[in-house]
Amino acid sequence: MKTSSIKTIGILTSGGDAPGLNAAIRALCISGKNKYGMKFVGIRNGYRGLIDNDTFKMDKMDFGQMISEGGTILGTSRVKPFKNPKPDPKTGLLPVEGINETFKKNKLDALVCLGGNGTNTTASQLYDAGFNVIGLPKTIDNDIAITEETFGFHTAIDIATDGINAIRTTAKSHGRVMVVEIMGHKVGWLGLYAGVAGNADVILLPEVPYDIKKLGEFIKEKYEEQGYVIVACSEGALNIDEAKLGKKDFKKARLDMSQSVAFRVAQEIEAETGIETRTSVLGYLQRGGSPSAYDILLATELGTAAADFLANKDFGKLIGITDGAITGIPLSDIADKIKVVDEDCEMLKTARALGICFGD
Repeated sequence: MKTSSIKTIGILTSGGDAPGLNAAIRALCISGKNKYGMKFVGIRNGYRGLIDNDTFKMDKMDFGQMISEGGTILGTSRVKPFKNPKPDPKTGLLPVEGINETFKKNKLDALVCLGGNGTNTTASQLYDAGFNVIGLPKTIDNDIAITEETFGFHTAIDIATDGINAIRTTAKSHGRVMVVEIMGHKVGWLGLYAGVAGNADVILLPEVPYDIKKLGEFIKEKYEEQGYVIVACSEGALNIDEAKLGKKDFKKARLDMSQSVAFRVAQEIEAETGIETRTSVLGYLQRGGSPSAYDILLATELGTAAADFLANKDFGKLIGITDGAITGIPLSDIADKIKVVDEDCEMLKTARALGICFGD
């Protein structure tokens, strides 16, 4: 066993749940204990638990079947301690002061934060505040900057693709246009990959504003050709008029919508083409259930690497993938940034070459 002065580590999961979280937690705890004799403290419900000292010792946990369990054994929340911080009504402590007390009470040498953009932005802020922090990239959106992959993404692709394929039978049987809504508010990685894998005729992404006139013309031609049409629609898809709005006006317009984007898109298509159009929202199915073998392996690899980063005191890093290799990416380089689908994206080029319409 190797020696390390980093002995006790806190672990939390924050933001939306995603397949692979438990596999990463398991790998970190087992490898950290076996290689360095580390002990781990579980922090319940994300940064909320870190502020409130809602913790438990993980040394007696049975990690047996965790590798394939979905969700997170630690629970999660979307609390952001640095956003509009207010003193706790009971203790009078500001969030960062509460976090400092949690570190002291549990004798934590470091903290590992598993999550997406918001989680790792907060992790960067904690590191700047003087805490020893490491991040792990979890999100089905695959939108964390710089890292090529995030665990949860591949499982969500599988689920969304299966959803598209299942809906195709109804579209063919009834001769309809079917709009399948896929998760992705700000970026369209999941919609793009699942749309290509599911052989969608149309893919609508937040990064590519659609023109309903052009979209309608394509759908009418495709419908004449095969008798049905499949539209893979990211939940953040927008039309050319919305793309011209400022951030405040766009947000208001979305809040004023009575249903999600896919329902509006279906109404626009039916009005433009006269073809019966229906909507199916896959929703939380995409981030639920057991992780795929690929995500288990990715999460396990990254979780194991986290133990080495901790032992080497290589803090302030997100452990991600660049050029196919595990890399420590400075948290400051990814904070408040997202990775978007642009015209140089190879999968986008592939989709266009296949004749898939993006409405532009």
